[in-house]
Amino acid sequence: MVVAYEGQYFSLLRRQCQLNGTLFEDPLFPAADKSLFSQSNRIGPVTWKRPSELCADPHLFVNGISAHDLHQGQLGNCWFVAACSSLASRENLWQHVIPDWQDQEWEQENPEAYVGIFHFRFWRFGEWTDVVIDDRLPTANGQLIYCHSNDSSEFWSALVEKAYAKMYGCYEVLDGGNTADALVDFTGGVSQPLDLIETGVKGDKEKINELFERVLKVHERGGLISCSIKATSQADMEARLDCGLVKGHAYAVTDVRRVRLGQGLLAYFKSDKLTMIRMRNPWGQKEWKGRWSDGSAEWKKVSASEREKLGVTVQDDGEFWMNFDDFIANFTDLILCRLINTSYLSFHKTWSEAMVRGSWLCHDDPLRNRAGGCVNNKQTFVQNPQYVFDVKKLEDEVLICLQQEDRRARQKEGEGENLAIGFDIHRVELNRKYRMHATQQKVGGSTYINSRSVFLRIDLKEGRYVVIPTTFDVELEGEFLLRIFSDVHSDCKELTADEPPHTCWSGMCGYPSLVSQVHILQGDGLSGHDLGGVTDPYVIICSEGEKVRSPTHKNTNSPVFDIKGLFYRKKVNEPITIKAYNHNILADSFLGQVTLAGEPGDLQETFHLRYKGNNNDLPGTLSIAMVTSRVLTNI
Repeated sequence: MVVAYEGQYFSLLRRQCQLNGTLFEDPLFPAADKSLFSQSNRIGPVTWKRPSELCADPHLFVNGISAHDLHQGQLGNCWFVAACSSLASRENLWQHVIPDWQDQEWEQENPEAYVGIFHFRFWRFGEWTDVVIDDRLPTANGQLIYCHSNDSSEFWSALVEKAYAKMYGCYEVLDGGNTADALVDFTGGVSQPLDLIETGVKGDKEKINELFERVLKVHERGGLISCSIKATSQADMEARLDCGLVKGHAYAVTDVRRVRLGQGLLAYFKSDKLTMIRMRNPWGQKEWKGRWSDGSAEWKKVSASEREKLGVTVQDDGEFWMNFDDFIANFTDLILCRLINTSYLSFHKTWSEAMVRGSWLCHDDPLRNRAGGCVNNKQTFVQNPQYVFDVKKLEDEVLICLQQEDRRARQKEGEGENLAIGFDIHRVELNRKYRMHATQQKVGGSTYINSRSVFLRIDLKEGRYVVIPTTFDVELEGEFLLRIFSDVHSDCKELTADEPPHTCWSGMCGYPSLVSQVHILQGDGLSGHDLGGVTDPYVIICSEGEKVRSPTHKNTNSPVFDIKGLFYRKKVNEPITIKAYNHNILADSFLGQVTLAGEPGDLQETFHLRYKGNNNDLPGTLSIAMVTSRVLTNI
């Protein structure tokens, strides 16, 4: 689904201009200083010109689209230009950002069809947004001020930049930003920033090899990649190092591959391959000077045909190759933008996506407040929005991305700062369907950062989980988007109710007066019913007709169950039972049971398994913890 930005429909506006015989002038993003600057003019006189006033034969593309088309202008938006460079290498991606591009091209045979209107699409907060612009571009001394192409008659990069600036309020708002955000805006993917220092990759050969495989996989599966060298001070920003690299500057990764060493036919039978990565400086110049740089002696180790296949050129065009070891030694930050494959008709791994929108909202009532801050705020943390999801495999890789509503567009109103956001993941009871009122078993979480989005990849065991997205500080309001990717559909949904609802039947059938959380920790010494004296055990927790069953464990007499059930109980005197079984193909066999009184309070104890209805012990014990409260919003 595509939505029209600010209700402007490209086909309708173009048709109106064609009927009127006029060139389109965008009233929402006029040729004026307010479209350039968030406050006041900082660069001097600006003249807005259409491409036909800048060259005799304008085109959207000249000889196709390439990363070499882009050159950063007077705006500090290397992050955006680097993302565009990556985009240009992916035809299926740029054709989504630049829709029906052939129809938007200048028509030499039919010039009256051109009315100076273009449209581009960006993924914005969960949906593709179609942004309409006119073709008036800011110039000084007859030259484009901002992003431009090598060829003076090619305008796609300048027009995409204008549409992006419109979506964010003005050009100046793009001065300084995050490449990860632009990559997501171009793809709808999920960006994962990696700090190569904090992750301990540098100097660890095994981790370097593992990272190369990840980077190669993202590249081969159509993802976009960017990198940079962290600047530690303002003076460091865009400082050129002796090796030719620039600090605080975003580079686009344009290729990743293993390069075969050697000459001739013999090279194909040798196992010598080098892990290599190619990057491009958005300035279109200033390249790496070290090993495997343009024209370096190392390239003599590679055959001429291999060099041609790699596109190795000796010119200062901003693009260069590096050995991956040198890359790790010099760069500090890497951004992997994964394209999440949700298609069922694919040879590659597919994901099931759950996407939900939510809000952090303040309220005086603790049960209605949804702006509780991070876990440091112990009294209010669980007041945040909560989302439950299931992991249905024995273990599953889960990707979680939390994105806040983009505040860059509000910068002109003084509200352009992102909130510091993050999330925690708690393993909860298998039958949890009401909100958590006390923290449970935390199994993971993101870091907190004032970025537009935060990301986590985590392996989770079978069970039910609650993810709690929060701001770092309390009482901060905002909109967010939560995306959860798993191998099997996770049934993700928001937990909104605090306790079972009162209904018209409550007076007749009763309403719960107790809540009990039963935690089966482990079994020990269970009777071995299968060959080899082992068993395939599972347990069922029963309370007032509700049952919670654990996963089956294979070939063990001492299973670590670690599962919980939550029960809202009407009958105070009715016990809770835990029954243990051995799973068989034809009929499961009974291993014994434990009966709990379930009175208010806490217990943690090891119980012997017994027969139904008597106190005779059977082989094996269950370790159980239980919490019971008369306040239904205590657990």
